[in-house]
Amino acid sequence: MPPDSVRVVRASPGLVWRAYDADHAVGSIRAFLRPDNRWFVGFEAGRDDSYAPLLAAVAANTGADLYATAYDNEPVHLARLAGLGFTEQRRVSSYLIPTDPAVTGLIGVTEPDDVVVISAADAYEDELRLLDDTLRQDVPGTDGWRWDPGDFQEEAFDAAHFNPATYLVAVDADSGRYIGLVRVRNGPGRPRLGLIGVTRPYRRRGLARALLARAFRALHQQGRAEVTAEADDAHPPSVALLLALGARRLGGAVEFVRPRGITATGTQS
Repeated sequence: MPPDSVRVVRASPGLVWRAYDADHAVGSIRAFLRPDNRWFVGFEAGRDDSYAPLLAAVAANTGADLYATAYDNEPVHLARLAGLGFTEQRRVSSYLIPTDPAVTGLIGVTEPDDVVVISAADAYEDELRLLDDTLRQDVPGTDGWRWDPGDFQEEAFDAAHFNPATYLVAVDADSGRYIGLVRVRNGPGRPRLGLIGVTRPYRRRGLARALLARAFRALHQQGRAEVTAEADDAHPPSVALLLALGARRLGGAVEFVRPRGITATGTQS
């Protein structure tokens, strides 16, 4: 089938492009812009000759580097992305963590005396959002993240996922400054540890473990035996923290980037 038999049409509304051969849909791609100003794309299953023109349409519209992810056990998808000009950016592993303090070793772990822990439900939303932004600067793959206030409110406090007992904020007792957080969200299956972090001046005091101890204790009392989490393979502190809690690896994913101006064959246009 010659490549020019495929035409691409942007669907309205939204950031979706569909490929057609005559009147038959043969593929589609969706793009979304994250708060760190990175454009991610995802293909629906389609005909082989639809992927390159779909990607070219998104690249022309965004004028930016494009990012995509694939599980590391999907050789066909991994090879397809490489053929479309994507190169590996980083690898992330998924883990399953027990919540039982007798297994995690978090029995008796508490926060320092000069730190108060509150629920995100009781936090000042603007300060919580700025803390989230700050912590993400040190998380691989999310540097540059800046939440829109409305998007943050919707994401953080979504009724289906928000658990006030497992979304906790550490506060400096003297200054009232927000200095760390742990966020475990409810999910359709197991709860998910989305973020654990402490601002730089307060690190190496055991505060991250103390926040995890509180959140995991609540989950254990709620009958939730395990939590999922992800960590960048090239970030030893995060991996070491999870393994020390008794985490076991479930699988992994690869994040790819396609620099602007790169063609589907991987050459500069």
